[in-house]
Amino acid sequence: MARMNAPSWQDVITQTQRALACGALRSFDTVQSVIEDGGVPFLVRQAANLARKEEASKLAAKATADAASAWRDPFSSCEEALRVGDIGERHFLLLNKFNVLAHHLLIVTTDFEPQESLIGEDDFAALFACLERFDGLGFYNGGTIAGSSQPHKHLQIVPLPLDGHALPIEPFIDAAHTSGIFRAPQLAFAHAAARLDDDDPANAHAIYLQLLNAIGVQPLDVAGVAHQSAPYNLLVTRRWMLAVPRGVSHVEGVAVNALGFAGSLFVRDAAQRNVVEALGPMKLLANATLS
Repeated sequence: MARMNAPSWQDVITQTQRALACGALRSFDTVQSVIEDGGVPFLVRQAANLARKEEASKLAAKATADAASAWRDPFSSCEEALRVGDIGERHFLLLNKFNVLAHHLLIVTTDFEPQESLIGEDDFAALFACLERFDGLGFYNGGTIAGSSQPHKHLQIVPLPLDGHALPIEPFIDAAHTSGIFRAPQLAFAHAAARLDDDDPANAHAIYLQLLNAIGVQPLDVAGVAHQSAPYNLLVTRRWMLAVPRGVSHVEGVAVNALGFAGSLFVRDAAQRNVVEALGPMKLLANATLS
């Protein structure tokens, strides 16, 4: 597969400035703290003020109303101020309109593909084209239970380090790595991991399928297109890949998506932060993998 060309980091910065200036990008302030659990320094971001919580409630209500009405693909006519540029012929890079982390990006398929279809070689090629331009954490929420809010296929990427912090789980992945599929003992939630020795999309795709098999997610044919048989999250860096099976979308009211398994959690208010602290982030994540 021919190597794709992706927008540069300067393109991301420039488009972010434009989107902020015209009001297309809605970045939310958070207060960050660290809760250590099992030796992992979990980064917990809490909405900074009441206005942010009210905004989140309105967005949730709108999402519910939209789901009950005729669905309209938000990526089919995305705001041009949010569009960073094309990645090859089948993907484009988009600023996440409602972002908690700075420069949170979406890698979207140009034509509609369902989010619950399996990630393909061309999807990995688009992700690696971005990771070649800037170091980042790619991730995928496979289905609504895994945290996806849009049925149009999109991977996501956030730059590393995370707001100046090293990726919390990475030292444990590095310490546990071996050939083939492995687990990191310190990560007390169901998962399977593997090292990436290169950025070849075909190799990455083959490893991805092995990881899905290891967590019990099988390919499911839907009208000739391979879909997932169960919800899951996927994390991808330049160096490794990790997959997590999902059972529930929320644990005691706290929403969990792929970033949680990387060691970065978001809570709406102090009550939710207290839930995370009382239960422990690792237990919270372990419970999110149970049905």
